[in-house]
Amino acid sequence: MSCDLGLDTTITLLGAGVLFMLALGLGVWKYRQMVSAEDHRAHPYVDIAHRAALLYSFATLLIAVFVELSAWPAWVNLTAAMVAVFFFLAATVSYITHGLLRDTTNQFERRTRGTAVSMTMLIVGEIGGFGVVFAGFIAGQLG
Repeated sequence: MSCDLGLDTTITLLGAGVLFMLALGLGVWKYRQMVSAEDHRAHPYVDIAHRAALLYSFATLLIAVFVELSAWPAWVNLTAAMVAVFFFLAATVSYITHGLLRDTTNQFERRTRGTAVSMTMLIVGEIGGFGVVFAGFIAGQLG
């Protein structure tokens, strides 16, 4: 049995699944830290990585719905969706890195020029990527 989803939707759903599986794995890491720590808390960035991956997986699922209902060509939808998903993954990987290194409990404590550039790119990528797909949904469903 096969669904007639477009390739853009299928790949976006695959991204949601990857993020959700990552979140589940991060939940195990978080649990292991909680049971072995004196205060029964995971490192703040392990906790953040787990929660972010969970939220990003559902955000990607939501984007997949808008991709499926968008009026834009598949390559536009796929490109826009993958820009957002790339930044979802990049943010999660940065949280994982801080959790592994235990180098900070606040990555903005020692900001650099690179931090501002990275955050600007993330903001433009996530909002822009979704904005394109959302505009396609509006054009396709309400236009």
